[in-house]
Amino acid sequence: MIKRFLIARETLLLGVILLLIALVASRFPGFVSAGNLVNVFNDTAPLIILALGQMVVIVTRCIDLSVAGNLALTGMAVAMLNSVAPGLPIPIILTISILLGAGMGLMNGLLVWKLEIPPIVVTLGTMTIFRGIIFLISDGKWVNAHEMSASFTGFPRAETMGLPVMSWIAIGVSLMFLLLITRTSLGRAFFAVGGNPHAAVYTGINVGKTQCAAFVISGALAGLVGYLWVARYAVAYVDIAGGFELEVVAACVIGGISIAGGLGSVGGAVLGALFLGVVKNALPVVHISPFWQLAISGAAIVIAVTFNARSNRSSGRVILKPARSNS
Repeated sequence: MIKRFLIARETLLLGVILLLIALVASRFPGFVSAGNLVNVFNDTAPLIILALGQMVVIVTRCIDLSVAGNLALTGMAVAMLNSVAPGLPIPIILTISILLGAGMGLMNGLLVWKLEIPPIVVTLGTMTIFRGIIFLISDGKWVNAHEMSASFTGFPRAETMGLPVMSWIAIGVSLMFLLLITRTSLGRAFFAVGGNPHAAVYTGINVGKTQCAAFVISGALAGLVGYLWVARYAVAYVDIAGGFELEVVAACVIGGISIAGGLGSVGGAVLGALFLGVVKNALPVVHISPFWQLAISGAAIVIAVTFNARSNRSSGRVILKPARSNS
């Protein structure tokens, strides 16, 4: 029942995306050229990666509002590192980025797990802390393109088989998450904890530890995107990716990940991000103010949440069935 609902939801969302592309292409045929579609996907790649990390957090009945702060702090840290050590190999930069991000995610997870602080409170606080640390380490200054090495900025832009490396990373992360969710005990634990945390305890799952693992994964991906973002745009500053955490949550909700936990899919998260990416790139083409993107995204979230709520009432997951009376 749930699997059929998710497939139907993803099919509907894919149809909406294709319809939107067709409508824009009817007025501006160049929008569906191969080169432009590659650019749209590449622009959306950071959102796809972060939405996948956010998905596992939301599925466990938590939320991570610190992803953009994590992204910005990691991006600033590796940009400053590159400015003083331009010869540092890219694999080391990537490793440092992922570890820094995972460390910040672990901080969130431990506060939620060990101190039992509500996730929204924890991540709102750490979001502010991360932004403050950026200001402290940079003294409010920018790291610009001329302070970055060619290899540092060139890696995410390099093309392989017609796609930039950043797009290939998004595809790779999506495939890894598909395996994580469908083929590992940790992936099943995420949904068990979100579906019914009390029942999950009886099956031997540590709820707090599982939620902590979700925050670590989300943080690690935020750290990865931190480097990719700064390298692609060749600039790092305090307010980088300001407000992007809301777009990440929006992608998840539009993709059918239930805020109540226990329901969602990798395909839904990817399609939700692609929907927002197409909207963001289509609006300037049809001469609509970018400010309308907020209104369109907000309307899509309201519709998605309403759809989720109605569907959950009719096809929710039943963990324990009530006993029938023999009389």
